Amino acid sequence: MGKMTVYHGSYTRVEYPKIIRGKNTKDFGYGFYCTVIREQAERWARRYNTPFVNTYTVRMNTALHILEFKEMTDEWLDFIIDCRSGKTHHYDIVIGAMANDQIYNYISDYIDGILTREQFWILAKFKYPTHQINFCTPSALKCLTFVSGEECKK
Repeated sequence: MGKMTVYHGSYTRVEYPKIIRGKNTKDFGYGFYCTVIREQAERWARRYNTPFVNTYTVRMNTALHILEFKEMTDEWLDFIIDCRSGKTHHYDIVIGAMANDQIYNYISDYIDGILTREQFWILAKFKYPTHQINFCTPSALKCLTFVSGEECKK
């Protein structure tokens, strides 16, 4: 992976990203979440009264432990279930599709035995593509260079 541009939706300008350890578990565990899809970052930002989209360039460090899910697979599903259940992992960066609220409802139904794995995959079609990169460690955050933070329309 070479240089790329990523976006982070927030309520403020974020020049110095930090690992977020919120009360809720996320798809790929604790970290600083970004996406290569600006419109998705804008959707994330619009949850706040003052929405901001922060832009960064990324230069991946090949010494980092990176996990990338190029598509939604059983491994992707199992990884998200583990992370959302509070299990930790040893990756510096995790990249892949996002399990939005609708998809996570299907995951919950799968965990609860309401859906089979096959039924989950039939239902797990996105209306639009999603993408996320979780920078999980301080070493991973060093790959990010802040470019700008712009307020976007609510």
